[in-house]
Amino acid sequence: MPERVTRRLARDLPELLSDEDLSWAVEVDVDPVTAGRHNTRDILASTRERMDHHQWDLAICLTDLPVRANGRPVVAEADLDRDVAVVSLPALGGTQVYRRSKQVMLQMVDELTGREGGGENRYGLDSTLSRLLAPVQRQEHDGEHEADVRYTTTRRRGRLRLLSGMVRSNEPAQLVFGLRSALAAAVATSAFGLSSSTIWQIGDQLGAFRQVIAAVLSVALLVGWMILAHGLWEKRRDNSENDRDQVLLYNTSTVATLTIGIGVMYLGLFVINLVVALFLVPPNLLASSLGHPADFTRYLALAWGFTTMGVVAGALGSSLESDQAVRQAAYGYREEQRRREQEG
Repeated sequence: MPERVTRRLARDLPELLSDEDLSWAVEVDVDPVTAGRHNTRDILASTRERMDHHQWDLAICLTDLPVRANGRPVVAEADLDRDVAVVSLPALGGTQVYRRSKQVMLQMVDELTGREGGGENRYGLDSTLSRLLAPVQRQEHDGEHEADVRYTTTRRRGRLRLLSGMVRSNEPAQLVFGLRSALAAAVATSAFGLSSSTIWQIGDQLGAFRQVIAAVLSVALLVGWMILAHGLWEKRRDNSENDRDQVLLYNTSTVATLTIGIGVMYLGLFVINLVVALFLVPPNLLASSLGHPADFTRYLALAWGFTTMGVVAGALGSSLESDQAVRQAAYGYREEQRRREQEG
C-alpha cells in the first residue's frame, strides 16, 4: 500500500507544490528500509542515506509500520537539520488514506522548507471531523536535533485510528487468495454438502439464531486455528509497558485482519453455494427431502449449511499452508518482513 499511495502522490504533488518561482520534481524509491526499525530516529537515518545516494534535496519516507512515541501514535516526524521526514500510514486510519497522506505530505514539505509559514498551514488536519475523531497535534521537541517537529494523535482515539490503519495495511480482503489449501478444502466440503440430504435437513431444522451462531463459531475456529498453527501470535520480548502495548496492537490487528479476511471468504462462498443450490437442486427435490414446500429461505438455509461446513474444513486445509505463505497472506509486506527479521 505505501508504494501505491506514494506513486499516486508523485503524480499529484509537483502541481500542488510548484509555483511561479519554483518547480518541483518528485521521485519514488521503493525499498524496505523501515523493516526492523522501531522508532522514527532509525527510519529518518535510513531515509537520509537514501537521500544522499540519490542526491535529492529533500526526502520523505512513507511506511506502513506503526510508530509510537510516549504512548502516542506518530503520524509524521521531520528532522529539519537533515531535510528528511517520515509519515506512518497506519496512524492516518483505515479510510481516506490517500487524502490524509497528501495532507500530511504537504505539511511535511512546509516543515522542511519553511514555505507557507512552516507548520501554520494545516491542510485540513485541523478540520472539525479530525478534531472530533483523532486530533493531530504538532510538537516541537528537544533531542539530538533541536529543530525536530513531530505530529501525533491522542492516546485513546489515536490508538483506534492506528489499529484500523494497521488492519488496512494488511489488506484483509486479499487474505483468501493467499490461502489456496484452505479455500480448496472449503470448496470441496461445500460440494460434498450439496449432495447430502442430511445436511439439507439439519439446515432446515436449525433456526436463524443458531445458524448465525454456527457461522460466527466457524469463522472464529479458522481464525484461532491459523494463529496457533502458524505462530501468528506475537509474544512480549521484555517487561516494559511500551512493549506490552506494542504487542497488544500487533495481536489485535492480526485477529482483526484474519476475522475480516475469513469473513469475506465466508460471504463469497455463501453466495457461490446459494447460486449453485438454486441451479442444481430443483424445488420439488428439496421439498421431498424436507417434507414441506421449499421457498427461497430454504435455499438460504441450504447454502448456510454448505458454507459453515466448508469454513470448518478450511481450518484443516490451512494446516497444509507453509508459515511463510500464511504470513504473506495475513500481513502487509513490511510487517511480514519485520516479523521475519525479529525471528532471525
